[in-house]
Amino acid sequence: MKILSIECSASPASCAIIDDGKLRAISFINAKLTHSQTLMSMIIGTLDNSATRLADIDRIAVAVGPGSFTGLRIGISAVKGLAAPTDIPCVAVSTLDGMAEGFADRDCVVCAVMDARCNQFYNALFDISGGVITRLCEDRALLGSELKDELLKLNRNKDIIICGDGADLFYKTISEIEGVNLAPEHLKWQNATGVGGYAYKNADTTDVISAEKLLPVYLRLPQAERELKQKTAKSEE
Repeated sequence: MKILSIECSASPASCAIIDDGKLRAISFINAKLTHSQTLMSMIIGTLDNSATRLADIDRIAVAVGPGSFTGLRIGISAVKGLAAPTDIPCVAVSTLDGMAEGFADRDCVVCAVMDARCNQFYNALFDISGGVITRLCEDRALLGSELKDELLKLNRNKDIIICGDGADLFYKTISEIEGVNLAPEHLKWQNATGVGGYAYKNADTTDVISAEKLLPVYLRLPQAERELKQKTAKSEE
């Protein structure tokens, strides 16, 4: 099975081709360019440089959130454009599931964090033992102080690894906790290899959907909608 995977939920953008569980090609950029500038050229280049035709792809996996509202829309729109003409099946992958996949070869607890602004983090916790990844909670948005308290109360006998685009920011508040480590740079960021790896490993249990059914998962309303909701509520008081 060949899977084209796409990840642009935060500042990095990446795409990868997973061929029967093995990484065949990858392109990654974190240069603060907009995904609308880089994503499609990355995808085309990755396909061309690996001698892979779009017709060879069995599924397209994409990180659908949580994450940047604009980034998620760009990634999902790209997948729709690629998949719809020939009805390539699609797989919607949680951004946080994709991050945990990068540590499947370690025994640890993964704390995947994304900067949600206002001292909040999109987060999920995963226990990894013997290559098996077990979710400890659903995707959620938490205050940094709430997540810190949760980690302090966690019953564990293994190290915690902090990863994601919010890792550096969150780690500053918990670096004094014993056994908590910041992920190395090459594993810290969201990456399409994790998205594709998750889709491949869970191919038998994950729903495959059409491109038109792909939707972003925000966890909370975009800022513009939140502000409008607040203004509407005040006007009705």
